[in-house]
Amino acid sequence: MKKSAKGIGLAIIGGGRVGLFRGEVAARHPAVEWIGVAELNPNRGGSVAATIGADFLTTSYTELLARPEVTCAIIATDEHLHVDPILAAVERGVPMLIEKPLATDLKESARVLAAIEGAKLDAVVGYTQRFRRRWLAAKEKCRTNALGDVTLVTSRAFMNRLVAIDNYKRTDNPATISPMVISGTHALDICMWCLEGKTAVECYARSVDKVLGPLYHGIDATAGMIMFSDGTVHHLSISWALPVTWPAAVYSLEVGIVGTTGVLTIDDTHRDIVLAVSKAQSEGYAPDESRLVDFMGSYPPGDMALGELRGPMAEETRSWLNRIALGVPTQHATAREAHNRLMLTKALDESAKRKAPVALPLEA
Repeated sequence: MKKSAKGIGLAIIGGGRVGLFRGEVAARHPAVEWIGVAELNPNRGGSVAATIGADFLTTSYTELLARPEVTCAIIATDEHLHVDPILAAVERGVPMLIEKPLATDLKESARVLAAIEGAKLDAVVGYTQRFRRRWLAAKEKCRTNALGDVTLVTSRAFMNRLVAIDNYKRTDNPATISPMVISGTHALDICMWCLEGKTAVECYARSVDKVLGPLYHGIDATAGMIMFSDGTVHHLSISWALPVTWPAAVYSLEVGIVGTTGVLTIDDTHRDIVLAVSKAQSEGYAPDESRLVDFMGSYPPGDMALGELRGPMAEETRSWLNRIALGVPTQHATAREAHNRLMLTKALDESAKRKAPVALPLEA
């Protein structure tokens, strides 16, 4: 029996890149009947609202959530500003798509999770890479035991420093910003998704701060291991301090998954399509005049083509809108999974700080 779609009244809180991307996708979805935007910067808000044809614009998320048309919300503010709008949406009782992480502080993340689960709300978190075919294929091979019992997972993420600089400039508390918490969490989620059902019991890590430390009191890179109760090991590393001229627009990732009867390796470095130009391009993540070579496809949300965003963020947004309108299941990360990923990244940072192993789970 075919399901009939429910009409959607969408509140978008945060009019940055992600709010715009998701808003453009939502504006084309047949179930979306109304869109409101809340953005602190009135110029930016006006631009986004005009681009997506929003029905309502305000600088106040409380004013937006008070509108009777609102039936669901996208939380797309800066990472360190998620908590208050999430709690306001919980109070309003609307399902949410929340950009990762739930919070940048573990105690605040636990508070948000408790509020969401206490209200029995359908709140999912934007781990966008789950909507790329290669990671869906990897998850399926692990889910169906094609590799046997997974015993070792390795991941290595390289990023140029544009993302790090952007994040450190936007926060007044650099201690809450780290490569693991902000960006390493994407690779961690993919690996933990493939390790679903296993229990992490300990982690050990080290960090480096020779580039971003003197400039922003930040961290360049972190490498570590997560150990599981059954003996499985996840070895992971991330550096977001590579030179701006590093060709990957954002992410360049390699993953290996070894099981008792099989192995799976994934090259997600995007070196298969290389663009080299004589003049700097206007598109991409924080374009820089010194970047004349690009690994195309390395911007995690996707790429603009024929006036639309194409790729995982568009797929993820459409899938979530279908989830709201039709009640269909999706592969989105739950709020509990998102809190777990923050806990693990905070534990790795804590281990690097202590220079000692940290027992898991790390308490808020």
